[in-house]
Formats: sequence, C-alpha cells, structure tokens
Amino acid sequence: MARICVTDAIPGPSIDRLRATGNEILVWDGAQPPGRAELLDLVRGADAVLTVLSDGVDDEFLDAAGPRLRVVANVAAGYNNIDLAACRARGVTVTNTPGVLFDATADIAFGLLLAVTRRLGEGERLIRAGRPWRYRTTFMLGRSIEGKTIGLIGPGQIGIAMGRRCKAFGMNIAYANEHTMREPAASELGAVGMPLDELVAGCDVISLHCPLTDRTRHILDAERIAAMRQGAYVINTARGACIDEQALADALAGGHLGGAGLDVYEDEPRINPALLGLENVVLLPHLGSANIETRTAMSDLAAENVLAVLAGRPAPSAV
Repeated sequence: MARICVTDAIPGPSIDRLRATGNEILVWDGAQPPGRAELLDLVRGADAVLTVLSDGVDDEFLDAAGPRLRVVANVAAGYNNIDLAACRARGVTVTNTPGVLFDATADIAFGLLLAVTRRLGEGERLIRAGRPWRYRTTFMLGRSIEGKTIGLIGPGQIGIAMGRRCKAFGMNIAYANEHTMREPAASELGAVGMPLDELVAGCDVISLHCPLTDRTRHILDAERIAAMRQGAYVINTARGACIDEQALADALAGGHLGGAGLDVYEDEPRINPALLGLENVVLLPHLGSANIETRTAMSDLAAENVLAVLAGRPAPSAV
C-alpha cells in the first residue's frame, strides 16, 4: 500500500478516486494552507505527493519525504516551485497539469483587459464607496480595444486562447517570435511574429503567458517598460516575477502606462504596496484557473499521474 499525500484541499472527486485505490491517502485539511514545518511533517514517508504552487519542493522537502518518494504531481501547469534537478537526482518523477486550464486562464486575462481598459474596477469602487455620481458624456471614460494590437509574450495554449478572445473583439494579434505560434492558430488569428523588443515597443497591450524561467524572470523589466507606448496596458496571468513589479508601479504612477491587470505577483501573496493605491490597476488573487470544472480537471490529471507512476506506467504529463 502506497502513501499518497495531498498538500492542500482539492475537489472531492479527485480525492475519492485516490481513496478508491486502497492506498493510504493523507490530505491537509486545515483552514489555512500548511506552514513549512507542517508541510514537511505531512509528506514524511510519502510515496507520492500532490503539490500546489505555494509548496517549495526542494532538497529540504525531498529529504523530509524520504527515499520512498517516487512522484511529485503539481496541480498546476507551471512548476517553478519545484527543483527539477534535485528531483531528477533522486529519481523522483515530476508532473504538471497542462492542456486543461488554458481557456479558464485566458478568460481571466481577457476579463482583466476589459476591466482595466474600461475602468470597471474604478467604477465598482466608486459605487460601493457611496460616492455621488451621475451620467455625463465625459464621465469615467475608458479606452476601446477594437482596432488595437495586443502583443502576446508566450504564444502557447493560453496565449492562443487569449488571442482568440481578442480577435473576436476586433483586435490585431502579435506575438514574441522567440517561440513560434503553432498552426493553424497563427493563420486563423492572422498573428504576426515580432522580436520581443519590437513587440513591447509597438503594441497597445502586452499580455504575458510565458512560464517563469531564468530567461523570463523580469522579461518585462524597467528598460522594456520604459520603451512601451505611452498609455499602453500590461496584463499578467503568467507568473508575477516575469515583470519587474516596482518598475511597473512607477510607470503606472507616473502616467507612462495606461493601466495594468494583474492576477499574479512577484512576492505572492504579498502585493507591492505601490500597486495598491493606484486606480489604474486591476488586482486579482491568482484566479486564473479558478473555476470548479477546471480545478477538478487539474486535480484529476494530477491523480492520474500519481497512480500511473505508482503502477509502473509512464505519467501522462511528466515534466
């Protein structure tokens, strides 16, 4: 009998599937996510662990789990929280959950785009604060996205899904051609590949959909932010550290950028205080894949990965 540890709450059907195998299933059931000491204690003696993005899977984690550990199944498409080299050295398989969350994340990205360009967050705050208002032709004017160009950094599944939403609203689609957008999506969208610096400087909106790696950390840095068009917008549903958050806040406060829509942050869940006081920023608490259907699909895939490895089969989505 294998010991399978789940480090945070996941949808019930996925837990039921694991329990039906007859293995020992340990699920963290605290009101808050486990602290580091609690996490390390939970995974001791595990054969498999289902992790989430807030779990740092490093040498300390792997030492705590011990020599029986065979698979770490991240309930996320990204895996920047996992030390892949350390897992590889111990023969531990790492898996993720690609292919099931791109539409949900693109929905949030597009929602952020509309919210920041049409000032939806500002409008709701005004109403909830009980401030007086009345209809006027110049009241709280936003910007139309029709006819504007969005530049996608990361033209993978989520970037393509975002492009489709933007195309339906009359936008032009461009992408950083360091990675090619696959066909037939590129042709369907009429997407134009551009060098990264040219993309950043030439588009009305920059939307990030890339994984966090050494190459993409601060891919939107102070220099590139300064090169953006006056009044341009930034959308980030990728990873917070893909943007120099302080440089972004400075550009927003100084009026160089028109606004930003953020679902992820450099020091998550802490948010840079410089962002909190800005009206031209829409801030969400990492809701990219947060709908019942998508999170269930992610958890089911993670469970499938675990059971495959424990049975000696290849993981469906090994990293």
